[in-house]
Amino acid sequence: MRTFSNLKGLPVYSNKNANLLGHVTDLCLSHEGFIIGLIMEGKGLFNRDRFVPISSIDALGENGVMVENENKLLSIQDMKTNYTYNTYDDLRYKSVLTKEGERLGLLEDVYFSEKMGTIEAYELTDGFFADITEGKKVVRASGEPLTISKDAIVIDF
Repeated sequence: MRTFSNLKGLPVYSNKNANLLGHVTDLCLSHEGFIIGLIMEGKGLFNRDRFVPISSIDALGENGVMVENENKLLSIQDMKTNYTYNTYDDLRYKSVLTKEGERLGLLEDVYFSEKMGTIEAYELTDGFFADITEGKKVVRASGEPLTISKDAIVIDF
């Protein structure tokens, strides 16, 4: 299990030829809250940002992400036509509520299973001073789909 904040910025390498393909910039989630892949900024002048589907990731190591074949990476344009998604940057600091209407805090980070592409827990904050005095909250995911809107995230708690 790992957090997205530890993954952001890691280099992405090809297992086939050990080439550096780029660096992780964002995490993509389906509207139900399952991880569908990563967004990677391309390396070099002419390489644009690309989408790395979760199925093409061989390993998420401490120092890099290994992909099986760089031919399976999609352009951002192709990703937008083939997937409906939210990015981690879109969801960060959104209010997290229970289905009963209880506010749990603001989404700070997500813990996820690298192999299954599922969110295992949410790290929540109530702000800087609350984090210092009370600490951040970690709420286990129930495995049920999320409800994500432009205003909030509703989880089954």
